[in-house]
Amino acid sequence: MTRLTLRHALTTTLAPILALSAGQAAAEDALLRFAPVKGAIALVAKDQAAPILVAPQDATSVRHAAQDLARDLEQVSGHASRLIAAPEGKMPAAIIIGTLGQSPLIDAMVRADKINPARLTGQWESFLILTIEKPLAGVDRALVVVGSDRRGTAYGAYEVSRAMGVSPWSWWADLAPRHQDAIYAPKGLHHFGPPSVRYRGIFVNDEDWGLFPWAAQTFDPTRKDIGPKTYQRIFELLLRLKANTLWPAMHKTTAAFNSDPANAKLADDYGIIMGSSHSEVMLRNNVGEWKDAPEAFNYASNPDKIRLYWDERVRKNAAYENIWTIGMRGLHDTGMVGTNSMAEKVALLDKIIKDQRDLLDAHVAGGAAKAGQIFVPYKEVLDIYRAGLKVPDNVSIVWPDDNFGYIRQFPSKAESRRSGGAGVYYHLSYLGYPLAYLWLSTTPPALVQEEMLRAYDQGSRNIWIVNVGDIKPAEIGTSHFLDMAWDAEKARTASQQDYLRQWLGEAFGGELGAKATGLMDDYFRLNFERRPEHLEWPAKAEDRHLSGFTVEQAHYRLRRWRALAAQAQALAAQVPADRQDAWFELVEFPIRAAAAANIRFFAAEYYDEMIEVVPAEAYSAGGAIAWAEGEIAAITDRYNNAIAGGKWRNIMPAEAADTQWRIYRPRPIVTPAPALRSAPDRFFARVDATPEPQMPILEAENAPLPQGWRKIDGLGRGGAVVMAGAKAAPWTASFTLTKPQQGVTIGLLPMFPDGEERELKVEVSIDGGAPVTVSAPRVVGSAGWVTGVLDNLLKLPVAMPIAAGTHRITITPRSSGIALDQVVLENRTEEKVAH
Repeated sequence: MTRLTLRHALTTTLAPILALSAGQAAAEDALLRFAPVKGAIALVAKDQAAPILVAPQDATSVRHAAQDLARDLEQVSGHASRLIAAPEGKMPAAIIIGTLGQSPLIDAMVRADKINPARLTGQWESFLILTIEKPLAGVDRALVVVGSDRRGTAYGAYEVSRAMGVSPWSWWADLAPRHQDAIYAPKGLHHFGPPSVRYRGIFVNDEDWGLFPWAAQTFDPTRKDIGPKTYQRIFELLLRLKANTLWPAMHKTTAAFNSDPANAKLADDYGIIMGSSHSEVMLRNNVGEWKDAPEAFNYASNPDKIRLYWDERVRKNAAYENIWTIGMRGLHDTGMVGTNSMAEKVALLDKIIKDQRDLLDAHVAGGAAKAGQIFVPYKEVLDIYRAGLKVPDNVSIVWPDDNFGYIRQFPSKAESRRSGGAGVYYHLSYLGYPLAYLWLSTTPPALVQEEMLRAYDQGSRNIWIVNVGDIKPAEIGTSHFLDMAWDAEKARTASQQDYLRQWLGEAFGGELGAKATGLMDDYFRLNFERRPEHLEWPAKAEDRHLSGFTVEQAHYRLRRWRALAAQAQALAAQVPADRQDAWFELVEFPIRAAAAANIRFFAAEYYDEMIEVVPAEAYSAGGAIAWAEGEIAAITDRYNNAIAGGKWRNIMPAEAADTQWRIYRPRPIVTPAPALRSAPDRFFARVDATPEPQMPILEAENAPLPQGWRKIDGLGRGGAVVMAGAKAAPWTASFTLTKPQQGVTIGLLPMFPDGEERELKVEVSIDGGAPVTVSAPRVVGSAGWVTGVLDNLLKLPVAMPIAAGTHRITITPRSSGIALDQVVLENRTEEKVAH
C-alpha cells in the first residue's frame, strides 16, 4: 500500500493525481498543474518545453518511456521536448529520468544528497517523482523521475504523462489529450510502489475475431499478422497501465510469438516479462510450432522429442526475463494424453516437471531455483494436482477461475506460504463450454473486485493474469484488473460506481463522466443477469430455447435496455468533438449492441410464441428482429469503418458473425420471412409500456445487514448482494404470504468456497423452526454449474410447508463463499414464458 512521504500525498493508479482541466480546483498534492504556482518548475512555458535527460547507460525500456513522454509533452503543449544525454549549457528547467544504480545522472544526485535512495533500494518496480533545486551542474531546477529498477522508472515517466492528461488508453481508445498552453511541476515528492502483486499482466487470446484481422489487414498489412508493430503498441499499453507481463496471442491464425525473434527482443527492450498460457508450456506455442503428428505430442511414448522441442525454446530465450509455465496439457487446450488412471497422470506429470526444470538448470542463469515459473491447475489439471502432484516449492501456483469470473480454488495457508507463492488466471473473455463470450466486455467490475480481493487476502499475490481477448472492447475491465494488482488495498474502498466514476471522469470530464458512469453501471448490472452472448438458454424438451423470463419480465428488460441505449445515443450530442470516437467505442457501442442483441433474442421468442395466437403481434415482433439486426450491422460498420478515420477496420465482429467453434456460440436467430415482418412500433410500444413486474421476492440487501455480512453493490438481481464473512450471524427477514407455499428458493451467486470445501451450504428455518440444510456442489462442467454461470445465480429450492400469513426467515451460512442475492417466496415447478 502506498504511504505518505515528506508530508506530500501520494499518487496511485486507482486514484491518480491528475492535472485538472481549466475551471477545476487543482488539488494541493497535484503532480502537475496548468497555471503558475509559487515555486513550481515550468516544464512548458513561453512556447518552450523543458528538455528530457536520460543517460545512454540506462535500460532501453527507460529510453522508450522517455521518448513517449517527449511525444506526449509535444502532443499536449504543441512544443517539442528534446531528449539529451547530459546537461547542455545553462538550463533553467529539465525533466531527468533514470534508474537507481544504472543512471549516472541519478547516481550523481544520490551522491550529492539530492535524492534519498532509502525508499527505493531493493524495492520492486517502485519510483519517486520529485522536484530538485540545482540537481546537476548547469541545471537550475528539475522534475526528477527515479526508479528502483527499469520498469519502475518507465512507470514513473508514464505517470508524468498521465498527470499531463494523457490517458493510458490515449492511442487504444482514441482519448487524445487536451491542449495545455503551460505545464508546471509544483514542489514536492511523490512515492509510488511497490505493487501489491509482483507479476501483473494480460493474455491476448481468441484473437481470430478482432485483433488478428485488424493487425493483418489494417494496422500491419505488410506483415499480414500480429507482429512487432502490433506488440510494440501492446507493450507500451502495459507499461502505461503499470503492468509487466504478457501471454501472447496463440491461436492457429497467428504466427507463434517466438517464430520471429524480433518479438522477444522487443519485449525485452520494453521490459515486458513474457509468459505463456496454461496449455502452452515452456514458452512454446504448440498449435504453430509442433510440427510432428498430433498423436506424437505424448510424453508417455515420445518424451525425447518433446524434451528437445522444449530445450530449443529454453536455449533461445534464456537470456530474457521470462516466466516459464511448467506442466503439460494436450495440443491446443486439450487434456494431457498417454495415461489412463489418475495415478499414472500424477506420475507422468511429476516426471514432466522434473525434466522441464532440468532444462532450466541447463540454460537459465540461476537455474530452476531462480527462474520464474508457474503451474496452472486448469480444468482437468486441477484434479491431478488434488490427487497428489508435487509442485516444487518455488513454483507459483496460478489458480484459474471457472472461465466465467468465479475463482475455482483459493490457496490454503500452506500453499500461500510456498516460496513461489500463488496467483490467479482470470477471464474477461472466453471461448469454450457451455457458451463463449467474445463480443462485448460485460463482466462487472464488482465481481472482479470481490473475487480478486478474496484471492489476494488468501495469499494469491505473486501473479495475476487476465484474459482480455482482443483488448478492445475490454478497456475498462483491463484497467480495473491491473489497477487492483498495483494497489489492492486502495481497491477495497471503491465500489463499482466509484471506479467507473474515476475512470470515465478521467476519460470524459466530470459532468459527462458522471453521466457515463450511470449508463455503464446499468450496462454491467443488466448484463450480469444474462450476457448478450448467453441469451440462448439450454435446450428444453422441444428444440426451442425459451428463456426463464415471463413475457412481462422480458418486456421490462427490453424497456430498460431501450431506455439505456436511447440515453447513450442522446448524450453523444453533448460529447466534445475530440471525444466523439472514444464515446462511441467505450460507451455508446457496447450499450447499443447489447440492447439490440436483447431485442433480437426476445422479439424472436415472442414471434415464435405469438405467430399462431395473435399474428399481428408476431409480425411486429418480426419487424423488431429486423430492426435489431440492422442496428447491430450499422453500429458494427461504424466501429470498423468510420471511427477514427478507419483506424479500427476489422477489429469488431458482429456476434455471431462466423462459423468457427459453433458449438460454443449462440445459434443464429431464425428470422421470419420479410412478408411476415411489419413495423416494429407496435412491439416497441408494448415493451415501453410494460411496468416493472411485481415478484414475490426478498432482495437480500433490503434486510438489515447482520454482523459479519458485507453489501456488494453492482451484483445480483436487485442491485446488490450480501456476502457472509467467516463468523457471520444469521441473516433474517420478514415476509407475508397471501396463500400457502411448499417452500422457498434461495438465490446465491455461483461462487466457490474457500480451501478444501467443495459445496456452498446454508441452513434455512422459518419462524425459528427446525432448520433445513440445502447445498450446491460446485463442480465445473455439471448441469448446475452451467445454469449458475449463465444466470449468475444459483437457485437452491428449500422444501418446507409455509402457511399464509406473516413469517420470519433465517438463513445461516454453513460454508464460505455465501453471497446471498434473493429469496423467492413462490415455488415454481416449471419456468417458462407464459402468455
